[in-house]
Amino acid sequence: MSLFSDRLEQHFYNAFCSKDNLYCATVIPSGLQEPRWVSVNRRLAEQLGINPAELSNPVLLDMMSGNAVPAHLNPIALVYSGHQFGVWAGQLGDGRAMTLGELSVGPDGELWDIQLKGAGTTPYSRFADGRAVLRSSIREYLCSEAMHGLGIATTRALCLVDSKTAVYREEVEPGATVCRVARSHIRFGSFEHFHYLNQPESVRALADYLIQRQFPEWREDDNRYLNLFENAVTQTAIMVAHWQSVGFCHGVMNTDNMSIIGDTIDYGPFGFLDRYDPEFICNHSDSGGRYSFKNQPSIGLWNLNALATALMSVLESEQLIAVLKTYEPTFLSHYRALMAAKIGLESVSEGDEQLINQLLELMQRNSVDYTLFFRSLCNFNDADQSVRDHFIDRDGFDQWANMYLQRLQRQAWSDGQRRDQMRKVNPKYVLRNYMAQAAIEKAYAGDYSEVELLLTVLQSPFEEHPEAHHYAGLPPDWAEKISVSCSS
Repeated sequence: MSLFSDRLEQHFYNAFCSKDNLYCATVIPSGLQEPRWVSVNRRLAEQLGINPAELSNPVLLDMMSGNAVPAHLNPIALVYSGHQFGVWAGQLGDGRAMTLGELSVGPDGELWDIQLKGAGTTPYSRFADGRAVLRSSIREYLCSEAMHGLGIATTRALCLVDSKTAVYREEVEPGATVCRVARSHIRFGSFEHFHYLNQPESVRALADYLIQRQFPEWREDDNRYLNLFENAVTQTAIMVAHWQSVGFCHGVMNTDNMSIIGDTIDYGPFGFLDRYDPEFICNHSDSGGRYSFKNQPSIGLWNLNALATALMSVLESEQLIAVLKTYEPTFLSHYRALMAAKIGLESVSEGDEQLINQLLELMQRNSVDYTLFFRSLCNFNDADQSVRDHFIDRDGFDQWANMYLQRLQRQAWSDGQRRDQMRKVNPKYVLRNYMAQAAIEKAYAGDYSEVELLLTVLQSPFEEHPEAHHYAGLPPDWAEKISVSCSS
């Protein structure tokens, strides 16, 4: 136990809360009844310098279920505000999350927040119970690791705990906790909170803290705040480009759900595309489609505009506008490169964007499964065009395939080299909702084996995994009936 808990630092959080407790509140977890491990992420534990053997320690189970907090820790909940579905929502905050402390990792001492979700109320719970149900906790635990496996910047998940605690939602469900690990939990909405309270000194102090922790090389730089905003714009553009390339829909891109360092954060009503549909809305609560798949790039820019407004006390409007103008070209350059790699191109050339767009339009008209098609395309060559079976309009595909073959002939890779490169960027597995549902149903019956199977598969989604081959085909018909919302 000591190797884990003794390395959790307190010094930042004491400093963070020292300014009249503006930024956070000290909290006490409320434990779960009869907690039991669902899953522990041994791969992440090793990356954090934690002995995986400690993850079976019953003392650690008490800590991860909120039943015991080591005396030297000082758990906190952060305050923030934000725009929700485009409307200013005012004060929000960690309503069911508590940061236990920081873990220093690696020779450079990089700090990672260790946070519990579902361990009871905080001052920001807004009349809610501060709990998380097992259903949503499984989804978050698996998806954060799935995104990491895909190479997308994200928070991580160290462990998942089930319990006998009754939580009241649409029906009574078991309560759970997820231990989330992040480089930072600071959000766009963290800066908005103090801007709209007319506290420019707090905006500056928050920016200084973030630079001190994440970008110490900028501390003495006169342009440190500009660097911070430029980084937020660039990393958000890259993150969203990655989302679009793998068919991931976040579902609730409110400004309080956007990480200031460009990590994917807050997994709620997410969804990966089955059939390719730019109009796809994964969040049942999003009746207007604000956060549809096709809208994510523009919403990223909308949110960055909101962040820019919050930073007007530390940067000139001309500087903010100039940086915002870099978002679209940054997004497009990364998205084009990612999509070119998905169809096996060594580099992006003139005409490639049209080739990719024509393919996506053809996929949309033919309701082609996004992940399966691109994985199948890895095997395409002049002699093997079986991938055309994904299309009802075979003639339409053949016309595109002829152009594609001509493009491939202009590069040096052999068919085998191209196939191997494409298999590194086109996953065989993504976390489809029906897969998460299968794990949830088994877990509710006390069987956590499917959670473990999916964790293993999704952490290395480009590999074959014959043990999970039943997840490598088209989703079952009943998958379309699965509905997720902001409460998921």
